[in-house]
Amino acid sequence: MSSAIDRSIERFLHYLEAERNASVHTRLNYALDLQQFRAFLGDQSLEGIDQLALRRFLVSLHDHQYAKRSMARKVASIRSFFRYLCREGYLATDPSRALTAPKLDRRLPQFLDVREAAQLVEAPAGDGWLALRDRALLELLYSAGIRVSELVQLRLTDVDLIGGAVTVQGKGQQERLVPIGRPAVEALQRYLERRQPSQGTEARMFLNKNGTPLTDRSVRRIILRALKQVDFQKHVSPHTLRHTFATHLLDQGADLRSVQELLGHKNLSTTQIYTHVTTKRLKEIYDQAHPRA
Repeated sequence: MSSAIDRSIERFLHYLEAERNASVHTRLNYALDLQQFRAFLGDQSLEGIDQLALRRFLVSLHDHQYAKRSMARKVASIRSFFRYLCREGYLATDPSRALTAPKLDRRLPQFLDVREAAQLVEAPAGDGWLALRDRALLELLYSAGIRVSELVQLRLTDVDLIGGAVTVQGKGQQERLVPIGRPAVEALQRYLERRQPSQGTEARMFLNKNGTPLTDRSVRRIILRALKQVDFQKHVSPHTLRHTFATHLLDQGADLRSVQELLGHKNLSTTQIYTHVTTKRLKEIYDQAHPRA
């Protein structure tokens, strides 16, 4: 028989899916973090959880030598969970308000240079509809800088090939319009001319060989397949192309606020990490080009 905590976690995960439009990957992380927290609590009641219990959980994570980044994610999951419980009236006070996460060293995002990005998106060869799909998919990830969760949710009606733009449903069901370049438009046109009809009713843009929508994992496999066809050795994920999109825009003079809008970042501070990347790149260029560097 499930406890009040178990039922609360189930309601919270349903809320993430139904109201927050959180990706499968995000929901899985929340579920794993909260189930671990639930196991640590044992028979403790939901109302009996206090700041001391939360601190004991963090101490146990530290004792088991969890990385700072993993601990920070678990803290964020717990905070979101208790904020939800208070907002919905299941708890009167939030015991996680004073909970602090370990300070993280900010990692610079990995990105591709212009040559590498071109090689990767042009890697899929052939005129079959699956090869055309892979090329269109990679072109779109680089051209629009969208998240993989946003890509797999795209419908045919979200893409305006005449206007050169896509309508994206971002985090928290926030909609934004993102322009796309001519190579992406042309790749999408070629793909759509050969695209197999969907077996479902959602008319998603990107389908698998069975005619059903691609998943996040399928997109990662497509990228790995393209990587095997190019001559550089780097770990590349769908998010690498998003980082590459932002970095190249800033390298070419785009302002930070515009890049924030294109990426769908809620806070400008999230976008500012790319300024460190571009500053580093400028220093490299200076060192290579200036006679007195």
